Amino acid sequence: MSLSGRLQYFPLTHALGIGAALIVLFTVLLWPSEQTPPSQHTSFRIELPPATEAEPQTPALSWESTQVKSGDSLSTIFGRQNLSAVDVIELAAAAPKGVLQLQPGQTLKWTRSEDNHVQQFVIELSPLASHTFSRDEEGALQYQLEERHADYRPRYVTATINNSLFYDGSEAGIPDQVLYQLAAIFGWDIDFALDIRKGDTFSLIYDEIFLDGDKIGDGNILIARFNNNGRDITAVRYEDSDGNANYYAPDGRSMRKEFLRNPMDVFRISSRFNLGRRHPVLNTIRAHKGTDYAAPTGTPIKAAGDGKIIFAGRKGGYGNCVIIQHGSRYQTLYAHMSKFNRRSRTGRIVKQGQIIGYVGMTGLATGPHLHYEFRVDGVHRDSLRVKLPKAKSISSSEKDSFMRKSKAMVNWLSSFTDNTTASLDSSL
Repeated sequence: MSLSGRLQYFPLTHALGIGAALIVLFTVLLWPSEQTPPSQHTSFRIELPPATEAEPQTPALSWESTQVKSGDSLSTIFGRQNLSAVDVIELAAAAPKGVLQLQPGQTLKWTRSEDNHVQQFVIELSPLASHTFSRDEEGALQYQLEERHADYRPRYVTATINNSLFYDGSEAGIPDQVLYQLAAIFGWDIDFALDIRKGDTFSLIYDEIFLDGDKIGDGNILIARFNNNGRDITAVRYEDSDGNANYYAPDGRSMRKEFLRNPMDVFRISSRFNLGRRHPVLNTIRAHKGTDYAAPTGTPIKAAGDGKIIFAGRKGGYGNCVIIQHGSRYQTLYAHMSKFNRRSRTGRIVKQGQIIGYVGMTGLATGPHLHYEFRVDGVHRDSLRVKLPKAKSISSSEKDSFMRKSKAMVNWLSSFTDNTTASLDSSL
């Protein structure tokens, strides 16, 4: 059968489709070809800029540190650490007065150059403050006091005494530093060696200090209440308009007397004031015109009040001895010291609570202890029983402000003991 005969069996639309396909095929096959230029390939290369030599990076300086030892100066430390002695002079020129008066225990940090010159230098005062030195663009050391702000969070604690203030306080989770504060605040009214009774209670609110969410220390007691043998004593911390802080009774009377009742924090009374006592070394009846505090050698001894040192040296049976004149009427004497504080010199002014020496057994002594005498108008008095003069109460100019804060603080402390919601206006 001929082609024309076969096509008669195809529908017209199929025949037209086949014809169009054949036309396209012949067109492609017969189209003249063109050579693709060599420069136009389907693959390509990214041209990179010419390679340059990498600039050398300055190596990061690493921090070094040391702690100040007793007797250290900046010069001795720099010599020990192989730092440039010239930088000591440069630091002294850049530092304000008193900044480079180093204290034992302080931490010093620095970075150094390859030739051992200080590039950065830091004297840490606390976790919140430091003296810092760094070199400017010209290479000169510049000083700055760096301060950070901490978060103060009040904490309420309470305890009952069954053994001692420090044992039961520690058992209640109260830090030693806070317990020492508590003893100092109430030390005028309570003899913690003689007056404490089983069942005495105390409660207080103090600040905990946080930095970046971590606790870094404990702050001041804000208010405290002590129930001693049935008598309640409350102390409120108040900072006046000049920034001076002290503790007062809720009515504005000062908790601070003119003298500390005891010149040491840790002790045992080994001998009392006794005009008919037999001397343990001389074995004769000889008046004991003071109080003996037994304590380990080296225990710090504090000045009982503000005054002037009128004697510091060796004094017969007293051994190493310090005598302090307080105004015109009062004198205190401290004997048998192992050594003096380096600032305890005749003619020096001392503040109450300042360490003047350390317990020892020099002179006529059978063991390490402090012999302490209290004299009024030249007459020896029993330091444990003499009525101590009071310090000044709150000033009239601060009275209204104090009374507002005192009332709020007392209510705040009571709210804890009454198991009610406790809060305090932060502006107080």
